[in-house]
Amino acid sequence: MNGSLTANASLLAGIKAGLQQPACDIAVCAPAPYLAQCQAELVGSGIAWGAQDVSVHASGAYTGEVSASMLLDFGSTYAIVGHSERRAYHGESSELVAQKALSALVAGLTPIVCVGETLAERDAGKTAAVVGEQLDAVLRMLDAAQLADIVLAYEPVWAIGTGKTATPDMAQEVHAMLRKRLAGVDAAVAAKVRILYGGSMKPENARELLAMPDIDGGLIGGAALKAADFLAIIGAA
Repeated sequence: MNGSLTANASLLAGIKAGLQQPACDIAVCAPAPYLAQCQAELVGSGIAWGAQDVSVHASGAYTGEVSASMLLDFGSTYAIVGHSERRAYHGESSELVAQKALSALVAGLTPIVCVGETLAERDAGKTAAVVGEQLDAVLRMLDAAQLADIVLAYEPVWAIGTGKTATPDMAQEVHAMLRKRLAGVDAAVAAKVRILYGGSMKPENARELLAMPDIDGGLIGGAALKAADFLAIIGAA
């Protein structure tokens, strides 16, 4: 929960000013109140934008919720679903996350589906079981054609905002497991789906992480709040 009109304007201007013909897709996912500002600032820039969450409901008496159609009104392309903080602080289940992914897809948004384990779960050797269960809920909800249109993000909870980062080999191991699970549905889909790493990627480690065969990009947190750091990661990609 970061940002203000002034801070956003400075950040987006800095990113646009430093961007030089990137060879990767770039998107900024902002809090819903700032989507109009993102649309105004980023249209025509080559940078897409989206939201940090989306309601499972299309419309109705759900005060405080933001629907996919509302996000589309502001030109959004992406919606993050299942971020670890939504799962932890709002009690979102894997089934609800999968339903949100489906709602986003049906409306025409690309869901960025987050999965990840806590430190206690990793220490207990449960990473594959926990992350696999989170992905399996999505696999049960979507057919192969829909699955091909999602973005998947592995965010080890223990590495978010802590300064800790999975080593490239540790991250690659989980990414490879996720891709193998996708391949169990459809090998072509597994090859197409982009799997992002979301555990404190920063300029210092981006190149090594992105060099791994199954790490297709980054879901950037704190480093994206500084234009220079975000541009450095884009450069690494």
